[in-house]
Amino acid sequence: MRRFIIRRFVFGLFSIVVATLAVFFISRAAGDPLDLYANSGYGISPEGEAAIRQRLGLDKPVVVQYTLWLGRALKGDMGETLLDRKPVFSVVTQRLPATIQLGAVAYLLSFFVGIPLGVISAVKRGSGWDYLGRFFALLGQAVPQFWLGLVLILLFAVHWELFPAALRGENAWDVKHLVLPTITLAWGGFAFYTRITRSAMLQVLDSEYIRLARAKGVGNKTVIWKHAFKNALIQPLTGMPLGLVGLLNGAILVETIFAWPGMGNMAITAVNNNDFPVLQAIVFFFTILIVAMTFVSDLSYAFIDPRIRYD
Repeated sequence: MRRFIIRRFVFGLFSIVVATLAVFFISRAAGDPLDLYANSGYGISPEGEAAIRQRLGLDKPVVVQYTLWLGRALKGDMGETLLDRKPVFSVVTQRLPATIQLGAVAYLLSFFVGIPLGVISAVKRGSGWDYLGRFFALLGQAVPQFWLGLVLILLFAVHWELFPAALRGENAWDVKHLVLPTITLAWGGFAFYTRITRSAMLQVLDSEYIRLARAKGVGNKTVIWKHAFKNALIQPLTGMPLGLVGLLNGAILVETIFAWPGMGNMAITAVNNNDFPVLQAIVFFFTILIVAMTFVSDLSYAFIDPRIRYD
């Protein structure tokens, strides 16, 4: 178990380095970094340009530049934004709570709604509940998030005026502003967990030990939730990192539609402005979230299934 934890931790660090290194090299491939980071090109002397390159570390090899950036990033110094020259770390961390709030609520909603519906759909195979669950799973995979968000705004914000159409609200506890973007973001995850939970439960319910438990007179609820569900839960847990990746990717679109002041909305603005320091910071934080969720998912296997052992 200890070797597995160390191996996964090292792999997580490697993933963070590769992701940030890719964005770092792309920023260098876009042209002279001095044009982006120093906004120079007019009215600057060769001596001034050399001084700026030395201050930004642009006179060193690219690998050395990345090493210096990573060392400063671990200390909380990720440079300055290109437009208003504000510290990147403080700008990104101001937006991070909004993204975490929206992503966490959507993730919990998709997990705690999709999995029970998948279990009910598998247990009541061929019934109306089964067809209803499969219909919502299919609908969640087929309906684009941008279309769903616009429809929700049109119905619940414009016509019926039940919820606000955009922004976060005055504080984090303003639930009305959270309803529409959360439903839009959780829609795909809800369908994903319903589908894989139903598939896993059907496979487990047809196994021999479930039939033996029923033959011994074990109650139906005990068979479903204690014997079948515990073993079927491995597949949804395996899909947790994929679900998180989908939520982070969807957060960029959802935050743009609902003007949610999070990192996804900031990423779109950074791309339009060629603000590579901000993009590097966003990739850095997103990669940490994905790696952490993958690590927690792997460790949870040993607690769900005692047959799993890590060498």
